[in-house]
Amino acid sequence: MSHLDDILKSRRDTRHFTTDSVPDEVIEKALQAGHWAPSVGLTDATRYYIIKSEEVKKAVKDLFLDYNKKAEELTDNPEQKERYKSLKLEAIEEAPIGLIIAYDRSVLNQFTIGTVGSNEAVKFSSVCAAQNIWLSLTEQGYGMGWVSILNYYQFKKILDLPENIEPLGYFCIGKPATNYDNQPMLQQLHWKQKSEAPNCTEIKNISENYIPDFPLKSQNEEITNNDFITLLQEKIDSKTKPIGALGTLETLAFQIATVLQSLNPKITNPNIVVFAADHGIANHGVSAYPQDVTRQMVGNFLEGGAAINVFCKQNNIELSIVDAGVNYDFPTNAKLINAKIAKGTQSFLHVSAMSQTELQLCFEKGKSIVNDIAQTGCNCIGFGEMGIGNTSTASVLMSLLTGLPIEECVGKGTGVENSKLLEKQNLLKKAIENYSGPAELKEQLAYFGGFEIIQMASGMLTAFENKMIILVDGFICSVAFLIASKINPDIIKNAIFSHCSAEQAHQKLLDFLDAKPILNLDLRLGEGTGCAIAFPILKSAEVFLNEMASFESAGVSRK
Repeated sequence: MSHLDDILKSRRDTRHFTTDSVPDEVIEKALQAGHWAPSVGLTDATRYYIIKSEEVKKAVKDLFLDYNKKAEELTDNPEQKERYKSLKLEAIEEAPIGLIIAYDRSVLNQFTIGTVGSNEAVKFSSVCAAQNIWLSLTEQGYGMGWVSILNYYQFKKILDLPENIEPLGYFCIGKPATNYDNQPMLQQLHWKQKSEAPNCTEIKNISENYIPDFPLKSQNEEITNNDFITLLQEKIDSKTKPIGALGTLETLAFQIATVLQSLNPKITNPNIVVFAADHGIANHGVSAYPQDVTRQMVGNFLEGGAAINVFCKQNNIELSIVDAGVNYDFPTNAKLINAKIAKGTQSFLHVSAMSQTELQLCFEKGKSIVNDIAQTGCNCIGFGEMGIGNTSTASVLMSLLTGLPIEECVGKGTGVENSKLLEKQNLLKKAIENYSGPAELKEQLAYFGGFEIIQMASGMLTAFENKMIILVDGFICSVAFLIASKINPDIIKNAIFSHCSAEQAHQKLLDFLDAKPILNLDLRLGEGTGCAIAFPILKSAEVFLNEMASFESAGVSRK
């Protein structure tokens, strides 16, 4: 072939290969073509790994089979399920050569031109390299097939790829055994038809999107009626028990009744909202897990397989998942609240994590989400989070807003220990030292904040305005509450802290807030799990207040 159009039209995602070997010079030429691809900021971040070992191929094939089984279950249409099973979606063991195309996200540890809009620009460069390799192989008479139906975390583990290396997938390379009638295979098999022409729309106007500023002070106009307080305390004390004998349950019952303004309070339509987002600071190795785990865990939430899913199901709690800024595009039909501000914040080691406009948008999104939930009749809302790197963000915000040294605010997070923990601490200390902005709340939140943390803070303020019980999960959610309390100190009246986590700074933060948690189970998972586990205790406080006999009704003598 000699014309680019012919090469472009004949390029296919190859799934059938002959047994012919692939000469080294073919691979070398293809990789050189990949190297010529655009590279954002000239980062040169694309990395390649060649696979010839049958043992390695088999391990990758097993990963594919495991995830492909999950893919089969994603459709409830029996006919579509059978058609899916008939598709050949990989040739991992058949292809003579396997290629891993990856990118090195450690380049983001330094200022990188072109990544301010999205950290994914580095990944996009590697995708360009993959396309060049594909076209070069096609021009040389060879083919390549992209396998992406994998658990990427396990994929990296079995191949022992460095933590900072993020693969695009596994690519099968060899001599094509068919030309697929010059059609994409899925089209040839009538799975789906490719459109004849590109979809292009001219944009002629801009849309004005006014985002109101958020108030730094919010007044609680609720004045608790002294007669109500007296009647409520008398009701609690008149139950058939010594005064105070139910301990924390009595405190909770009093708080629940006060928040709901009823002597016979009833928790209705409880909902736990998990806000997920990515953080630019994660690119500096502050977590034991790669950033892509945020996306993977959101997928796990949507499939019902996470801890928060099973605990919510156990206690009949509605679960809402919010994409506040995950570095991934989820399907539009996913059961997900789309509140994405951007694909992750920027690294606050170098620049502001977000703009003032993004900060204001976070407050608007958090408010809208909780207002919508309040409309369902929910009067008890729990807050959870997911985001690789967010303990680092929370630690810095805690230090700034409490005045405690950063050393007292940094913990293991996902499991960083020993020298890595010290590196994390020193990195965050350097980030704070680099900050030259004003010591004002809005500026600090924009510079260091995370999308999910700010949306939670806004959601908590909105829950307070809606007279809802606010269940606070662990360390990160407590930092979100700290932010909310700086804006409206009265919010503490509605807050119930579900547990004290194993994150070392959490107890210090609870002490600062003068908050007493219900549980201490050494949890440090996040996701709102503490809220779900503590919820039955709230129900116990509710039923004792509403259903337990009084001395008078039971005919029992008082002391």
